[in-house]
Amino acid sequence: MASTIENTDVKQKDPDRAVVVAVTSREVFEDGAEGDILALRDDMARKLLMLMHEMNERLQQESAKELLQFDVVLITTDSQQQQQSSSIISSTKHHGLEISRFCFANEEDFVESLQTNNVQLFLTSDKSEASQATQKGVLSALLDHQEASPPSDQLRIMFCEDAIIQPDTGPTPANREAIQGFAAQLGEIRRRFSLADSPLCFILVTAHGSKDSCASSLLTLRSSGISVDEAYCLAGAPRDPIMPLLQPHFTIRISFSDLEE
Repeated sequence: MASTIENTDVKQKDPDRAVVVAVTSREVFEDGAEGDILALRDDMARKLLMLMHEMNERLQQESAKELLQFDVVLITTDSQQQQQSSSIISSTKHHGLEISRFCFANEEDFVESLQTNNVQLFLTSDKSEASQATQKGVLSALLDHQEASPPSDQLRIMFCEDAIIQPDTGPTPANREAIQGFAAQLGEIRRRFSLADSPLCFILVTAHGSKDSCASSLLTLRSSGISVDEAYCLAGAPRDPIMPLLQPHFTIRISFSDLEE
């Protein structure tokens, strides 16, 4: 049975304004025995947590009354992780991570926990988990584990029309609504900062189609609140060779029609 526990060491975010992001505990901590302080993985999830924490601090510096912030939920997605609940909580507090809530779920009910906690983006490196969440209407993204390390001072999010983790039947209406809402909030955060000193960067990659198709995707994102910083039209060329240059922290793979009314 799934359970949710608040982190009393962290000030809770406004549920109506926060951008709720869930990440699996497997991405944050190394494996360890129950009762031990778990070591942090020197990996993408750790960098993401630091960047979101720093962005929250900058938003607060701009306005002490700012309610639009990233709200991070740490979730377990299998029985083995679920049994390490006390270690995960104590390790999070030991390392001083800005995680608001802990969701202890297993293979059967982790998606329900994501929905209960109003998660707007689920981050994992497991394609099966991402697919399960996506099919139930929770926007999901695969963490990009690559040799070239992304910048530590800027959160780089890539949008790509490449339905690797979308179900064959297409996105459900709930998922379309989730994509639109998440894009609008990201765009609002981006507008809090100047172009020259933004801690948030949006990248567009169109894998197929002409320059006109890329331009259309740019306009679609802009109408949803996303002002793209970098755009690349591959016109059928392989994407992998340029990934080390783009250095995204994660990729949101969508159909741009999902952002249209």
